[in-house]
Parts: sequence; structure tokens; C-alpha cells
Amino acid sequence: RKNPGRVSVLHRQAKDGLGSAYRAGFAHAIGIGATRTYQMDADFSHDPSVLPSFRSALISGHDLVIGSRYVPGGRVRGWPWWRLLLSRGGSVYAGLLLGLAQKDLTGGFKCWRTEALEAVRPGATQSNGYAFQVETTYRAGLAGARIAELPITFADREHGASKMGLPIVFEAIGIVPWLRWNRPEVDRIRTRARTGRSA
Repeated sequence: RKNPGRVSVLHRQAKDGLGSAYRAGFAHAIGIGATRTYQMDADFSHDPSVLPSFRSALISGHDLVIGSRYVPGGRVRGWPWWRLLLSRGGSVYAGLLLGLAQKDLTGGFKCWRTEALEAVRPGATQSNGYAFQVETTYRAGLAGARIAELPITFADREHGASKMGLPIVFEAIGIVPWLRWNRPEVDRIRTRARTGRSA
């Protein structure tokens, strides 16, 4: 209400999984005409101060920017060893099976040029848990996206509980080989980066 025309909130009536929420959010961003779409957690695990560097990377010619915990300069604060092992192991596993060079495939701090986001066809994604991050990055690669990884510091939440559970882990383990043998259909990215509206 204090920022009419600048802040748009999408209210969902039910919790249908992480992937479902992303699909709805992406469709909303595309629908309002955003040229850049940022995805991030709202509990300050993702530091908003790095957003200008994401924007600069898009303007310089990248289609997708990943905030990476596992490139030089990136780090994680506050996670138990098993959670870190699961995250890093998941990225290595997905990278090997899908032929992806990115170091952080399970993180959710990203910035998309909207032409690239449209090209990956987020509405057609199959994943609902954290595997959604792997799937969208894989689709971006298939669409010919120029992908950059920028180092971030991920700080674990101070309040609330993680959604991580065995069903999400098993989905991630199973969806990666499924993607490998059932190559998703995507579009080629049309035009290169330009300035414009963000969401």
C-alpha cells in the first residue's frame, strides 16, 4: 500500500510445494512485463545487498546469474555438516549426470533475464522441491543461456524451520536421471540483455 506500482504481492490460498510457488511467481513476473526476475528467500538467508551485482552481470550479457555458495568467495554460515554435505553432494551429483559446470545447482538465489526465463518454460517443469533449482538451471543450459555464478554468503535462518525432508531428498535423487533421459523441451533464447523493469 505504501509503494503502489512498485510492490506487487501474489497471495496463494494453499501450499502446494516450492516448485508450484516458483511457477506461480515466475508467471506473475512475466505477466507484469518484468525484464529481470530475481528469486530469493525472504528471511535474509539471501543478502539483498548483492542484487546490484546480479543486475550488472545481466546487463553485461548474461541470461542467468546464480548466487553461489561454492565458488571462491562463497560460503555458508550456520548449517550442520550433514546439511552442507547434502547440498554440495547434490550439486556434484546433478552436475555429473546432467553435464553442468556450475558449482551451486541447489541454491535458490538467482536472477533471470526474462527472455531466458520464458525460454526455459517454467510452467512445464516437473520438480516440486529443491530439485526445481537443478531443473531450471539445466533447462537454461539447454536453451543456450549464458550463466554466471557470483559468490554469496548464505546465512541460515534465525526463525522458522527448513522444508528439507526425505521426500524432497528422494525427489531430487530421482528427478536428475529422469531429466537426463527425458530431455526437456525448451526454446532458444531470443535477444540479449537490456535494461528495464525488475520483479
